[in-house]
Amino acid sequence: MGRSQEFDTTAVVAAALDVFWARGYEGASLGDLESATGLSRSSLYNSFTNKRGLFDAAVQMYLEHVIRPRLRGLTTNPGADAVDDYLYSLEHAIGTMTADSPRRGCLLLNTAAGLGAHDDAVAAVIRAYRQELAVAIRSGLQATFPTETDATLSDRTRILLSCTVSALVLARVDTEEAIATLESARRLNTEWQSRNT
Repeated sequence: MGRSQEFDTTAVVAAALDVFWARGYEGASLGDLESATGLSRSSLYNSFTNKRGLFDAAVQMYLEHVIRPRLRGLTTNPGADAVDDYLYSLEHAIGTMTADSPRRGCLLLNTAAGLGAHDDAVAAVIRAYRQELAVAIRSGLQATFPTETDATLSDRTRILLSCTVSALVLARVDTEEAIATLESARRLNTEWQSRNT
């Protein structure tokens, strides 16, 4: 009979999430993960199979606790200000993040350039995240512009999605430019609104 698990899985995954967010998948060594989680390599392997299993659990936690709560304002009965509120919430989050925080930028976008470039499963998760983000932004735009054409909503979604992704990538290396990008996106959205009044 095997030994029962004697640790809080949620706390372990949260600690690993910070390591992956700060160093990326490839930059996170097993030693880093052991140190952050307080577990031995064998305990990590017994619980998550391998480093990739722990990373997958961290990505799911990231989606459920970071991404989806922020997108709810765009997807659950969004009001006319949903897009502006979303962009401002990103701007605020980036602006209040300390320079030494491990949680700078977007875990998935930070991963895309490294692991996502040669790992089909990770690339699929990143594509699904991008699609989820696009659907949410479009939902918010549709609430703001209920009479716009499908083509116009698609164009605006693509523009705001590009600004959002750019800002999230920039947040890791240039906070001021990330914030400026989101401010530009908000101004553009305001300009679109003024044309519709």
